[in-house]
Amino acid sequence: MFQSLFNAIKIPELRSRIFFTIGMIMVFRIGTHIPTPGVDAKLLTQNLPTSELFSFLNMFSGGALRRFSVFALGIAPYINASIIMQLLVYVIPYLEHLAKEEGEEGRKKITQYTRYGTVLIGALQAFGISFMLERYQVVTDPGIAFKIMAVLTLTSGTAFIMWLGEQMTSHGIGNGISILITAGILAALPEGIAHQVAMFTGNAHDVIKFFLLLIIVVAVIMAVVTVQDGVRKIPVQYAKRVVGRRVYGGQSTHIPLRVNQAGVIPVIFASSILLFPSMVANWLQNWERIQDWMSNPIVHWIFTIFDYNSYSYLVLYALLIIFFTYFYTAITFNVQDLSDNMKKYGGFIPGIRAGRPTVDYLERTLSRVTLAGGLFLAVIAIIPNLLIMFMNVQFYFGGTALLIVVGVAMDTMRQLESHLVTRHYEGFMKKRGLR
Repeated sequence: MFQSLFNAIKIPELRSRIFFTIGMIMVFRIGTHIPTPGVDAKLLTQNLPTSELFSFLNMFSGGALRRFSVFALGIAPYINASIIMQLLVYVIPYLEHLAKEEGEEGRKKITQYTRYGTVLIGALQAFGISFMLERYQVVTDPGIAFKIMAVLTLTSGTAFIMWLGEQMTSHGIGNGISILITAGILAALPEGIAHQVAMFTGNAHDVIKFFLLLIIVVAVIMAVVTVQDGVRKIPVQYAKRVVGRRVYGGQSTHIPLRVNQAGVIPVIFASSILLFPSMVANWLQNWERIQDWMSNPIVHWIFTIFDYNSYSYLVLYALLIIFFTYFYTAITFNVQDLSDNMKKYGGFIPGIRAGRPTVDYLERTLSRVTLAGGLFLAVIAIIPNLLIMFMNVQFYFGGTALLIVVGVAMDTMRQLESHLVTRHYEGFMKKRGLR
């Protein structure tokens, strides 16, 4: 590993990309400490909530939400806009035409629409947060002027983060947005670990809990790495075709169906839907006019179902993750198009007839693989809640954060690997002799 890293530093182009990426991460981390004008930092620390929900959102902003810096919104508006645009591509014919027929120009237009969506979502979120700050009485001069300034400041911060990510993708080692998200998650981890260590008293119970937690951490990381690379290979045979004097086909290959085909998106969808009722409940509880209505047993029971620490929340969370895993896989993986392309080029699955039988076989196989991926995502996603409930863990380990960090780390290693291999250096993933 260290030799491979040394080889990467020796390549001038790769060295400049690595240093550029590190520099952009430093700029991002500095921005998380620049306060938003008009907000009293001391009152902010005292008055803001300390619930698990708020800590969860603060972790993904790298602590910027707790400090309410100019990067308080983080990259979340861009993620939401990207997911919405990715779904609309399969719903709106014009966007589908841009993605499939227009090539690079079409992708540029979709990227531009994503940027517009990011600014719009960021402005709406910033406007809502400005009301929250005034309600918690941490604004020095509340009013419409503060709301306008907060919207401009926070939206500009999100737009700047988006620009940083695009620059890192172009001039760095790639995956700029993902690397910034990972940097924010990892930046919030030391504080949580420090709180956990501070609670360690040294008695037998804490020692057992420490080793049990260590075993869980190692096991979960190994499981995530294994499943992230896990694929179900469906063999495909191409028949020989004679065109003039040339013979085409006659080779064997396979269709790789990833176990985690949907990635981290089902977890994001599920958490966004379940967090919304909790946020609404917390918001309504501070309104005197609605407190009587909130005390109604039926209304109180409905909001209790969505409580972050309840078992009903965990069950709904797991079910929604499995549902969105199937949903997202269905709209992004077109089995009919895959079957038609195989038939067009003379490909077939051994033992399966071309046409409808191939489609049925692929759908049945994909459904089973997707179920395994959905169950895996559900288990990983509820691990933080279980650790907090039963082991009093002070940091979020697992769920969306772990999937993002592990996925980005593996993808970044692959990109560095490709740079090293093309220059005949020993790579990270597989040991090879220098040539």
